[in-house]
Amino acid sequence: MKYNYIGKSGLRVSNICMGTMTFGKKCDKKISFEILDKAYANGVNFYDTAEVYPVPPTAETYGITEAIFGEWLAGKPRDSVIVATKVAGAANGWFVPPVRHGLTAIDAFHITTAVEGSLRRLKTDYLDLYQVHWPDTVVPIEESLEALDQLVRSGKVRYIGTSNENAYGLTKALETSRYRGFKRFESIQNNFSLLNRRFLDEIAIVCKKEQVGLLPFSPLAGGVLSGKYKSDRNWDGFRFGEYLNNPDPRMKAQAGRFANDRSIAAAQKYAAIAMKHGLAPATMAAAWTLSFDFVPSTIVGATHPSQLDDTLKASETVLSPELLQECDSVNQEILYPMG
Repeated sequence: MKYNYIGKSGLRVSNICMGTMTFGKKCDKKISFEILDKAYANGVNFYDTAEVYPVPPTAETYGITEAIFGEWLAGKPRDSVIVATKVAGAANGWFVPPVRHGLTAIDAFHITTAVEGSLRRLKTDYLDLYQVHWPDTVVPIEESLEALDQLVRSGKVRYIGTSNENAYGLTKALETSRYRGFKRFESIQNNFSLLNRRFLDEIAIVCKKEQVGLLPFSPLAGGVLSGKYKSDRNWDGFRFGEYLNNPDPRMKAQAGRFANDRSIAAAQKYAAIAMKHGLAPATMAAAWTLSFDFVPSTIVGATHPSQLDDTLKASETVLSPELLQECDSVNQEILYPMG
């Protein structure tokens, strides 16, 4: 397992981060513990969760993931684990989160309330990385950063980060921290994969110039890059199969965004490249995100411990220039297939 520092922080993390959003819904506590134990035994010291997990979030289930992880964490030396979690984004964002009666905002009240709840569920007195799950377009960034800065100064949080942000938002936050003397975002967690390279358009420049670490989520594009999704739509038991059958139109839209004809066709081409070079498709997909110098760690998920066999290998996998060029050629054929 390889280890890197996040941004300008003192967080030295495994370049594979264990995501937990399946815990409590797709995975019961027993399976969740088995996944966590396998990751830990293989050198993973970095774990990512959120107050709204598991996914898809509901008012009845939010917080369960943190509670499961907290129970597991209690059995480990606390300083051997880098814990990252998130405060739910604003209700004026892409969906209304089912926490605090759907009235969330990234202001002092909600940040403080959220962090206390996460600390309680996680059974710890501090968080290594506390992230904004998605931006607030109403509350000024100055107010949000001041509240987050207070958490760091209080010792409840070591470092802060953001997620689902754009180039302008990240730049604005960094400049505000610089001129107001607040702690800055050391990381950004955005969607980034062979099927979604939008991060490279503008925001990657900000990360490289400002030394902010990208923590890609969905490096396997929700499992599509594993090659298991076929165009016949026989997706029983898979996440996007469940999303398609969900009455919530937002879930159907997510399925269509990740698993569509273009993305599946591209994924099959990527799978062929991986196998040509003696790699599992999932290994190649995760390793591709790690090939960028502004990515200290990539976030992988699982619903069964066996799924980690391929993704954990990505930690030590170096992709050849020839393979990378072949992947770029596929991207040119089918630009931004996730739509």
